[in-house]
Amino acid sequence: MKQKVTAVFDIGKTNKKIFLFDENFQEVHKEYIRFDETVDEDGYPCEDIDKLKTWIVDTFDNILKADKYEITSLNFSTYGASFVHIGYDGEVVAPLYNYTKPYDANIEAKFYRKYGPIAKFCQETGSSKLGNLNSGLQIYLLKYQQPELFKKIKYSLHLPQFVSYLFTGIPLSEYTSIGCHTALWDYKKQDYHRWVYEEGIHEKLPAIVPTESSINMNYKGHKMKIGVGIHDSSSALVPYLRSSKKPFLLVSTGTWAITLNPFSDGILSATDLKADCQNNMRINGEAVKAARLFLGNEYKLQIAKLTDHYKVPHETHRTVKFSKRIFKKLNENFKPHFAWESLKDSAAPKKTTLPFETFEEAYHQMMQELVNLQVKNIDMAKGKAKLERIYIDGGFSDNDIYIKLLSHYLSPMELKTTDSSLGSALGAAIAISDVTLNPKFLKKNYSLKKHKPVKL
Repeated sequence: MKQKVTAVFDIGKTNKKIFLFDENFQEVHKEYIRFDETVDEDGYPCEDIDKLKTWIVDTFDNILKADKYEITSLNFSTYGASFVHIGYDGEVVAPLYNYTKPYDANIEAKFYRKYGPIAKFCQETGSSKLGNLNSGLQIYLLKYQQPELFKKIKYSLHLPQFVSYLFTGIPLSEYTSIGCHTALWDYKKQDYHRWVYEEGIHEKLPAIVPTESSINMNYKGHKMKIGVGIHDSSSALVPYLRSSKKPFLLVSTGTWAITLNPFSDGILSATDLKADCQNNMRINGEAVKAARLFLGNEYKLQIAKLTDHYKVPHETHRTVKFSKRIFKKLNENFKPHFAWESLKDSAAPKKTTLPFETFEEAYHQMMQELVNLQVKNIDMAKGKAKLERIYIDGGFSDNDIYIKLLSHYLSPMELKTTDSSLGSALGAAIAISDVTLNPKFLKKNYSLKKHKPVKL
């Protein structure tokens, strides 16, 4: 008898993965691949949409042909701020433009002259001024920079919905993709912003359906329900929202440390926007306040310098545990010593100084300074919300010094860590299920650990 599973394509900028989960949401199969990028008409690197399409369809068909699993559900989690443009023949008519590509300054100025002032527009849309990362403005750019191409577009699909479209042929939109700093959504009106209608962009955006929607399909002789896809950051929240009874913050750590507050009031203040806060969206359309910190990137840069300065093996930082003795010594007359390369910090010196005898001391100092910034970032995301619990997942969840310092500075909040790397994929699987998760789900599936504040 074949095992019943839910399949999820988890499409990142670097790794493209497929997971199969059993009825208890345990991973039973995984495959992944990386592609070389292609370039758009300007020679700028971008996702190779043809390779992506081929791999997705072929991989899924091969799993079906193997006849080992009965796939009852299929869903999709992908990175956001990216559109795939579909022509009137149902085929892709444009590159999948990279959101890191510089935005045309003249067209951007034209946009904000008409729909600004900038501060007001950003507050309404829950999006800082981010160029192509405000993916709605990618469509605006096409309208004025490539009008002939714009005319060929029947639908502009957010990437998660495009991957769903590959299997269903049904073009749709959903809340989490619309709400991830696209500059499309007016959070006060709970509708597309007026510029979307005035520019006729709404005509190219398919009907909005709930993120938890699924379509009963017969795909190549196999009956299954197929989801509409979900933005990866919003997807990572799903297991926590479904199993936690108390309001919480989630700090997802990696290259970026992104603090997500799914219990905010939805309207960002001028202070929030100045601090680079954005709005994402929950699967029910409610706002998620997001504050980001380039933590992992800065950590990587500084570790390379510390290892070189103290002449220790590169992996040494992974073995350093928290020391009360070093902490107390550093905090007797604490002052910042690190000049950051990729972080904004008015308190940081212009040049790094290392008057520390050992690598361990210097590393504690660096982590103290990074955690100070992380606490400010968390406070920004928290705002006035009364939250009792904070979850930490991703790469820094097993950094002993990071966790102990956070548990100390965030007390009396209850701090818990998880070590699951499944995050967004598992969230996508849960999103289209009818299962109610109990509070033990995180402990069982995510190796949930509770941390008591360190007495210092």
